[in-house]
Amino acid sequence: MFIVGLAVIAANLPFLSEKVFFFVMPKSGKKAFIFRLCELLLLYVFVGVFAYWLESRLSPVHQQNWPFYASTLALFIVFAWPGFVWRYFWRKPGI
Repeated sequence: MFIVGLAVIAANLPFLSEKVFFFVMPKSGKKAFIFRLCELLLLYVFVGVFAYWLESRLSPVHQQNWPFYASTLALFIVFAWPGFVWRYFWRKPGI
């Protein structure tokens, strides 16, 4: 349950900040969607590595094939839906 909560928080982080990779403010003042997508994929990898590390500490790690990664990536994108809606649908322009 901890990993799922961590994944929900991590999936929404790219939509909460205007800084690229949480450090660099873009010259235009607004972060492009491609940067948000790159951050989302990077956070997916970080959460996956963290989950792999936790599993390796508790038990032998189960080998996974591509369907596992495809479904967890799809689930991570679904977890990002609230942040996406907040950023692009609910906020007023210029805020």
